[in-house]
Amino acid sequence: MNIIIRGKHIELTDALKEYVMKRVGKLEKYSDEFMDVQVTLLVERDRHRVEVTAPIHGMILRGEEETEDMYSSIDMVVEKLERQIDKYRTRINKRMRSKVLKDHEPKQPVVNDEPKEEIVRNKKFPAKPMSVEEAIMQMNLVGHTFFVFTNSESQEMNVVYLRNNGDYGLLQPQV
Repeated sequence: MNIIIRGKHIELTDALKEYVMKRVGKLEKYSDEFMDVQVTLLVERDRHRVEVTAPIHGMILRGEEETEDMYSSIDMVVEKLERQIDKYRTRINKRMRSKVLKDHEPKQPVVNDEPKEEIVRNKKFPAKPMSVEEAIMQMNLVGHTFFVFTNSESQEMNVVYLRNNGDYGLLQPQV
């Protein structure tokens, strides 16, 4: 596991780096397929935020925590990621057991306590090319927290979204 640590508005001391390596390194026990885990430490006013992005098995685990102490934020974000991994594993295991039971006993109904993951609404919309600024304006006009659009510069599908701190984010496909 390669852990990449970045700091914004904070001096990355050796002790802080070691602590991040030790705590985030615990995730390796869940899978040896973690590649480049990115950890960003930010300080804004008196808030200490930790953001961790960990790609694994074609999906991305992401956690973000903010407290008044950087070390507690690190602990909390690692706990959050561990819960995400456990939840993911539990779902996979339930699906596998359900499939095995269904194959061996087709007449027996399988009870699944897990909430259904089904699409309850399908919307189609025109994806006219627009700038990022226009997409943000459109998102605000419809009152949503995200908006999918075709970027007029790249001609690719992008997503703008409203972040927890009130700023905007942009998701672009990686080539």
